[in-house]
Parts: sequence; C-alpha cells; structure tokens
Amino acid sequence: MPTSVLVVSDTHVPQKAKAVPSAVWAAVDRADVVVHAGDWTGLPLLDEFETRARLLIGVRGNNDGPEFDDRLPEVVRTAVDGVRLAVVHETGAKEARETRMDRLFPETDLLLFGHSHIPWDTTTPAGLRLLNPGSPTDRRRQPHATYLTLTLDAGAIRDVALHELPVKGAGILPHPRMST
Repeated sequence: MPTSVLVVSDTHVPQKAKAVPSAVWAAVDRADVVVHAGDWTGLPLLDEFETRARLLIGVRGNNDGPEFDDRLPEVVRTAVDGVRLAVVHETGAKEARETRMDRLFPETDLLLFGHSHIPWDTTTPAGLRLLNPGSPTDRRRQPHATYLTLTLDAGAIRDVALHELPVKGAGILPHPRMST
C-alpha cells in the first residue's frame, strides 16, 4: 500500500514565524508520514507535530538549541515502504553535493534535507534522490514559502510535488518543475 509523505524543514517557530500555515497542518493531517528536516526552534512546535502526525520522523537543525538534544537526532536512517530513507538538516555547499552525499549515504535511496530554505531536487550519479522542501514559513530570497509531498510505494519514489504557499495566506500551488 502506498505511503503518503509530507516533508517540511526550517519552520523556525516562533523566531521567524508565529505559526505554521494552515495548509501545512492540513497536509500533516492527510499524510501517513511527516518528515521535518530540522530548525524547528521551539519545542512546542515539535510537541504539536508529534501530536498531529501519524508518524513523525524528525531531526534537529543548527538553530535548534540543546533542549532538542534528548528529543531528536542529527541524522535519521530508516526504511519506509521499501525506500531506504535518510534525513539530515545540513548537507553543506551545493557544489559537489551529489558526490558528497553518495559518499556519506551509500545505502540510501532518498535523502531529505533542509537548511538552505531553497527547494532542491536532484539525483546523484549513484541514484540517490536528494530533496529539500524549502521552508513553509521563512522564504528568504525565494518567491514562495514551500513544502514537499511525495509517495513511497514498494521501493519507488513517486509523485514528488513542491507546494508553494502565497506570501500572504496558505493556498497550495503544485510546482510542475518539481513533479516527477
């Protein structure tokens, strides 16, 4: 049976945003698995994700204080519906990212990461898929705040979609260049 996955990162609540947009909470409610790739910045947000998500996979980011140390690891490696998955906050500079991640995550099919607030979708020479959802709350220099959804199905990664949130409001606009 296919597994629906929501991927978010860099929420920065309450430092950069007062709350997660309602469209993201609606996606949490629909997803079988929710992945947060770090920079929560507030434990109440982690608590809320843990309460609302059917299954939460999360890591801590560089802006998450020591209060996160006992609650979240820096890296998660797991398998979901036949896909070997890893989650990490930071992957370093975009230059040579694919080669570097092949070396660091050799037994992985899908690496989900954050930190840059810039959506990313590439496949490495070894076939590792790299995805960054951007940020649903702190778009920085990006035109939209964003998050990702995808489906994992018997070892396959399908239906990857980048969802753009309007600068004001919380609508969802699929982004065709991120769809596969």
